[in-house]
Amino acid sequence: MEQSVRTTDDLRDAEPRPVWWDGAHTGPQAPALRGRVNADLVVVGGGYTGLWTAIEALTADPGRRVVVLEQSWVGAAASGRNGGFVSESLTHGIAHGLARWPDELDELQRQGRQNVEQIADVLQRNHIDADLRLVGKTTLARTPHEVEALRLAVPGYARHGEAVEFLDRDQVRADIHSTAFHGGLRIRSGGLVDPMALVLGLRRLAEQLGAVIFERSPVTGITRTGGNLTVRSTHGEVDTSHVVLATNAYPPLLRRLKSWVLPVYDYVLATAPLTTGQLDSIGWSQNQGLTDAGNQFHYFRRTRDDRIVWGGYDAIYHYGDAIGPELELRDRSHRLLAQHFRETFPQLADLPFTHRWGGVIDTTSRFTPIFGTAFNGRLAYAVGFTGLGVASTRFGARVALDLLSGRETERTCLRAVTGSAVPFPPEPLRWPAVEMTRAALAREDETGRRGLLLRTLDRFGVGFNS
Repeated sequence: MEQSVRTTDDLRDAEPRPVWWDGAHTGPQAPALRGRVNADLVVVGGGYTGLWTAIEALTADPGRRVVVLEQSWVGAAASGRNGGFVSESLTHGIAHGLARWPDELDELQRQGRQNVEQIADVLQRNHIDADLRLVGKTTLARTPHEVEALRLAVPGYARHGEAVEFLDRDQVRADIHSTAFHGGLRIRSGGLVDPMALVLGLRRLAEQLGAVIFERSPVTGITRTGGNLTVRSTHGEVDTSHVVLATNAYPPLLRRLKSWVLPVYDYVLATAPLTTGQLDSIGWSQNQGLTDAGNQFHYFRRTRDDRIVWGGYDAIYHYGDAIGPELELRDRSHRLLAQHFRETFPQLADLPFTHRWGGVIDTTSRFTPIFGTAFNGRLAYAVGFTGLGVASTRFGARVALDLLSGRETERTCLRAVTGSAVPFPPEPLRWPAVEMTRAALAREDETGRRGLLLRTLDRFGVGFNS
């Protein structure tokens, strides 16, 4: 009870918005679409996927007329709310890639590494200060069976070109000063970014290249008009030859996507900036990203002003694919995060939380995005990045543009791109199916044993990961 009171007090003064928005130009910066306009390409969605689509399309063809339609404002959704972890993986990790696409994993790894290298190059060449730091991450074990799983994973990482190092209990505690961790896997690839700075930098670049962005312009439908498509919004419409759907967790404009993409809410806290003494007390001198090894995992990292962003663990699906601003704060989840933080770093007992927020993740049953076309190849989609979209959305944008062009590339020949996912069941079965799977994953975290339900889902390539 005492802990509950303490964590409630912890959250009393936390601002209900992402810490990344501090000092950033938030809110609409462009007009809403009104009347009728023409375009060569319409991008539906102004997050990472949509902005990368516009940038890549205009880089390849500077004369193209590109319109981006955003229902709210650029950066309001996941692209301005996430943890800022930059992953090279296109397969939700080595183990998942080995289970799903073992024959092409090396090629997927190569393309994933190349993708992050090219992102870094784009940011540098265009003077986008997104605080990109390619410092890698450490996956941390909280239980003995997680220690053993990390130890056994090392050869698989090495075989597929990953520079990793197993850390025993003393080594990991020498790095991260917490008795909560019993081992770790230091992964050198990937890194961290300020997600809001990234999305605003990409917006600026897209507009410099010629993209026209309309905010507060939700798309209400897409219809065929002769040989072209008409994209309708609340107060206007665009006639275009091609469309890319980059809506991710939000209600899809294609019926087929509703069965493939599940919106799941993730919750996050941020602390006040740490003093020099507080930083010394926790170690963490390499400033890498950190995650737990379990199915229900925390992710945590330091910001450029030395706050700690602490999120994850709970992954909440709301009945009926519900999405809305009222779901971005969840006292129960935020209190649980605060409790876990205090247990992990008791030396920071007096460090206040200054921000709390939530955001929606576009999850698929295979943990990786779904790609495809509609309207006889005039529309392409790339949705379902399942929490690893900070970098892989650029890869997804390039796949969508490849599909629209009708050409075969090194991306479109991958089975990870051409394959589909097992659909989620419709309601009223969807919510209990998700809850049963979450409970099974929690039991595996406690026992180290993968139960019958999870083993069955594995055989069908289905699962649910927080």
